[in-house]
Amino acid sequence: MAIIITLLSVVLVSLVSLIGIISLSFSQRALKRILTILVSISAGTLIGDAFLHLLPESVENEWAWYAVIVGMLVFFVLEKFIHWHHRHPSKEHSHVGHHPTHLGFMNIAGDALHNLTDGLIIAGSYFVSVPVGIATTIAVILHEIPQEFADFGVLIYSGMSRTRAIMMNFLSAAFAIIGAIIGLIIGAKGELFVTFIIPFTAGGFIYIAGTNLLPELHKETRLTSSFFQLLGLLLGIGIMIALLSLE
Repeated sequence: MAIIITLLSVVLVSLVSLIGIISLSFSQRALKRILTILVSISAGTLIGDAFLHLLPESVENEWAWYAVIVGMLVFFVLEKFIHWHHRHPSKEHSHVGHHPTHLGFMNIAGDALHNLTDGLIIAGSYFVSVPVGIATTIAVILHEIPQEFADFGVLIYSGMSRTRAIMMNFLSAAFAIIGAIIGLIIGAKGELFVTFIIPFTAGGFIYIAGTNLLPELHKETRLTSSFFQLLGLLLGIGIMIALLSLE
């Protein structure tokens, strides 16, 4: 049963990649407001999942905190890798007319690696319990939604048609399914994977929320926007609190 739920979860995560095309129907101003709220909710769910679901499952292991640190460092390196490729195209593509295309494919490669990690994380979470798996899946999805808007924009900017951008974005998102299958195979053969991946995931979620999402929210200083950001954070955390009743 857990295998089926895991695969359904990563398929759902992959389908989120299709949401990017919706961004074309919004004005720049409206999209910015929507993304601010989505980022707030995403930060709340990641923080809530890390501290309310994942870490409580890990505190019995004295070395779990090392896994948290490893998770933060791995996500730091992963982010550096993606950003480095975005900003440093190879010489053969550095002249005008080729850089945007190169940027698009580097975005796809980076996302594929990131989604592979998401699949591993979701699979490991379901080995702990279904509620923890559901909480982690929701956190991943809510983080992916604003990210997919940005990714779709990069692919369009790189010169891809809308249809091709959707297909390539979905292809990179489908790596979450591959990651989940790998996670299910490894998790079924060794308990060590499960006991490591949970605090590792918590570290990754704390890193993403603390270094990417919350600083992004601080860029908007208007009182009204700050109020809605706070509501979004509370809503995200509230969702994670509500899921505690399932455990």
